[in-house]
Amino acid sequence: MAPTERSAIVGISCALGATVFFSLNDLSIKFLSGDYPLHQIVFVRAAVALSITLFVIIPLDGGLVALKTQRPMIHVVRGMCVVVANSAFFAAIAVMPLANASAIFFVAPLFITGLSMLFLKEVVGFRRWVAVVVGLLGVVIVVRPTGAEFTAMTLMPAIAALAYASLQILTRRTGMSERASTMSFYIQLTFLLVTGGLALALGDGRFAGSDNGALEFFLRPWIMPPTMDGLIMLALGGVSACAGYLISQAYRGTDAGVVAPFEYMTLLLAVFWGIVIWDEWPAFSTWIGIVLIAGSGIFVALREAKLDAKPSAKWVAARR
Repeated sequence: MAPTERSAIVGISCALGATVFFSLNDLSIKFLSGDYPLHQIVFVRAAVALSITLFVIIPLDGGLVALKTQRPMIHVVRGMCVVVANSAFFAAIAVMPLANASAIFFVAPLFITGLSMLFLKEVVGFRRWVAVVVGLLGVVIVVRPTGAEFTAMTLMPAIAALAYASLQILTRRTGMSERASTMSFYIQLTFLLVTGGLALALGDGRFAGSDNGALEFFLRPWIMPPTMDGLIMLALGGVSACAGYLISQAYRGTDAGVVAPFEYMTLLLAVFWGIVIWDEWPAFSTWIGIVLIAGSGIFVALREAKLDAKPSAKWVAARR
């Protein structure tokens, strides 16, 4: 087997493994969203993921020297972008079908394409602009802004996608060249600090009691989970650390145009979990929107690989 073929197989395998872990992350948080506050779930997840990153991944990536950085404020801003994106997306899946939220969130690579032209002065050709328009049309079809089921919460996955796009634009603008383990460490540290602060402010449930399910997901008090739920929270940390490591490895040694299309398996898994666990059958229009969003995203990834452009597809390397 040629080295390029071996590299492609390894990259695709890592990407597929990462999509499974990302999907399990979303599934678990939606499962827990009816009983626990989001900041409790993410705090436990971040504590475990940070420990795994610090004591397992970083030693394998050169040791504590990987924690040194000359751009601490950039890591803070990047971490806050991820926190905003996570909060918006997880609030959405608490009250809307998992497949719908995931489909809308996958418009992020298209946002990156548009923002890269506006803020980084990168050249975006006609074909990619058409792909962006098609993907946004897919979002409109999924969201159905004139439908009876439309609420402001329906737009939260798009806000999450925009936050992730901003994260990647910031990374490009500053020329971030630090290791994946370093970036993962500071993102998890930011999660831990932010959710710890929210726990102090909201953890006693003093503001709980809202009729809005998504808002209540933030306001309900911390409670001691039963054994099974506690194990799920702990497992989320391992899932998060493994997903981040695998997707970084996938892009490290393989062309983005090869890897990115396989990440859309997350959409199919979201549909699968929604049907099997919550009996959430996507409407026919939702399927059309999913096809448009996934198709346009894959086209952008392949087109950028062909043009040797800075890939919008790499957006998911810092994902949930």
